[in-house]
Amino acid sequence: MDTLEHELKKLIVDALKLEDVSPDDIDAQEPLFGDGGGLGLDSIDALELGVAIRKTFGIKIDTVTEDVRHHFASIHNLANFIRAQQGNAE
Repeated sequence: MDTLEHELKKLIVDALKLEDVSPDDIDAQEPLFGDGGGLGLDSIDALELGVAIRKTFGIKIDTVTEDVRHHFASIHNLANFIRAQQGNAE
C-alpha cells in the first residue's frame, strides 16, 4: 500500500472522527464525497479535511475550483495532489 495514501486514510478517520471506519476500510479509488457510494462525505467534512491536510502537510489549497474538486475526489487523487504540491515547494 502507498504510504501517503495510508496516511491520508488515517488522517480522514481521525480528523473527521469516523468511529465506524478504519483506514483499511477505505479504498483509495472510491469517491470521498456524495451519496453515490464511497465515504459519502459532505461539504463540512471537506472543510475539516482541507484544514487537516494544510496542517499536516503544510500545503496551500485554493478556494473550491473544478481542479480542487478533482483532487478531493479520492484518496488516490489527494495523494497525487499533495506530492505535486510538495514537489513545487522544493
